[in-house]
Amino acid sequence: MTTPIAMSNLLASIDSPADLRRLSRTQLRPLADELRDHVLQSVSRTGGHLSSNLGTVELTVALHYVFNTPEDRLVWDVGHQTYPHKILTGRRDRMDSLRQLGGISGFPRRDESEYDTFGTAHSSTSISAALGMAMAAKMKGESRHSVAIIGDGAMTAGMAFEALNNAGVAEGRLLVVLNDNDMSISPPVGALNRYLAQLMSGQFYAAAKNVGKTVLKGAPPLFELAKRLEEHAKGMVVPATLFEKFGFNYVGPIDGHDLDSLIPTLENIRHLLDHNSGPQFLHVVTKKGQGYKLAEADPVAYHGPGKFDPAVGLVKPATAPKPTFTQVFGQWLCDMAAADPLLVGITPAMREGSGMVEFHQRFPGRYFDVGIAEQHAVTFAAGLACEGMKPVVAIYSTFLQRAYDQLIHDVALQNLPMVFALDRAGLVGADGATHAGAYDIAYLRCIPNMAIACPSDEAETRQLLSTAHAQNHPVAVRYPRGSGVGAAVPTSLDGLPYGKGEVRRRGRGVAILAFGTLLHPALSVAEALDASVANMRWAKPLDLDLLREMARGHQALVTVEEGCVMGGAGSAVLEALQAEGINMPVLQLGLSDVFTEHGDPARLMAAEGLDAAGIERSIRARFANVLGAGLKAAA
Repeated sequence: MTTPIAMSNLLASIDSPADLRRLSRTQLRPLADELRDHVLQSVSRTGGHLSSNLGTVELTVALHYVFNTPEDRLVWDVGHQTYPHKILTGRRDRMDSLRQLGGISGFPRRDESEYDTFGTAHSSTSISAALGMAMAAKMKGESRHSVAIIGDGAMTAGMAFEALNNAGVAEGRLLVVLNDNDMSISPPVGALNRYLAQLMSGQFYAAAKNVGKTVLKGAPPLFELAKRLEEHAKGMVVPATLFEKFGFNYVGPIDGHDLDSLIPTLENIRHLLDHNSGPQFLHVVTKKGQGYKLAEADPVAYHGPGKFDPAVGLVKPATAPKPTFTQVFGQWLCDMAAADPLLVGITPAMREGSGMVEFHQRFPGRYFDVGIAEQHAVTFAAGLACEGMKPVVAIYSTFLQRAYDQLIHDVALQNLPMVFALDRAGLVGADGATHAGAYDIAYLRCIPNMAIACPSDEAETRQLLSTAHAQNHPVAVRYPRGSGVGAAVPTSLDGLPYGKGEVRRRGRGVAILAFGTLLHPALSVAEALDASVANMRWAKPLDLDLLREMARGHQALVTVEEGCVMGGAGSAVLEALQAEGINMPVLQLGLSDVFTEHGDPARLMAAEGLDAAGIERSIRARFANVLGAGLKAAA
């Protein structure tokens, strides 16, 4: 049992934003300090997103202070920066359950609180959603406001600009707040970010202004003229021109940690919205990790830490942990790039998460971070492939969903040789349903020309990546988050046979067909049931020879996969058996037709019946007669 986090009377008195709005302006600064400390202490005990939340404390206080939430709608982009929002909206005492099974989510959820007006976790959706809410209010004759809070990294996505383009000609009480912290998960990239960084640093604008003041101070009329010219020229050296071309009234940039600037500015903007002055755009500059020196110095390391001691900071483990699947991919990428000069690596703003830091350092000319733009990433890679390059797109399974049209139309239809390294396949634990890679087998295997490899351990991950790279068509290699069983990873770049699996155990009665890392609990179950086990390795193409062998020699088949049952690898087996004219019972085990909650991965797998005990229980319940006959025959 953990000791409750100490609070002052000020934070303890805030059970809703209505309580916050009863405070005086002078009380807001100490409240923000207490709120920041509460975030730090909470995350240090549960793990979670830290740097981003420390950076939004004052902005959160100001938004809830000025706007009448929840009547006014706040829509947080991605939502990983909403811990201060959760604390101020009645969930302060539940922060010890953050991202745990049965606890509160690390992202906004409509079913968790009326203050979470739109469920998020994927980037760049906030402006679209807030615009929809603003237009709904207008059509219903309601006077509420809609506020989208979006980071500079999320502004690189095309969807954000599609929404801006629409919003500029729409009539609704919409405010877009650009939270410019010069930091997404990985360092932000692209022309827009460069534009913001150069101009918002203030060096050029401030230097030009100061020189003019120095020269003209002795001539007051000229000084006044210069001030007027400065005001007119401002749009040339700040992003006002860019966003005003979309039809927004641009305000800023202002210090996102200065409540004395934030609150009056937001009050003025609210006044403009109330007088139908069109959509408003507020540019605030914040700092990730604000107020905690260790996070300020290394916001990437403190982006999503596990449990730690705030007084000490992050500490490397005494013994080196087993390499993760992500690290295995990163090493393979570097090794294959050294062997093949045509290989290029592409990531949509997930350099660290996808294990591409070393590749970026060693092969900077062949590394492309395209920003949070999955659609562009896939078609950009397709263009490279058209010219003879061998692109490897490193992307989380859940994020590839955002580029499905490009996957079909730009890649598969043209049968381009590309490798999709699908990290976070299957359940992801504390991040929950929004980040789970539950559907990739189902949504990929129906696409012509596409192949899907399902390695069972770290060694096979490297080998199947090599196999995928050698093909002349698109291949996805899916692997889970975290570490595997600790299999020794070969140093060679040798692949495994394309489309072929292997028999790992021969038994009788029941054969278990395992796709991916569930091979290992399947082997454990097979020992108890004297069942056979096939490591299928490929969800597409299926190893039909191996499937026929398992079907002929057994009375029942069981498929196991860490992916959705509907349309997954088990469905592929059923389709193949039907095509072969083989009629036999098949039990499909995988993720059920629900969105899996956040929580400890082992507990989630057990709840889905995909741990060894659950798999054995399901097989015994379905095939008790087959197992009994097999055991009698063995006797």
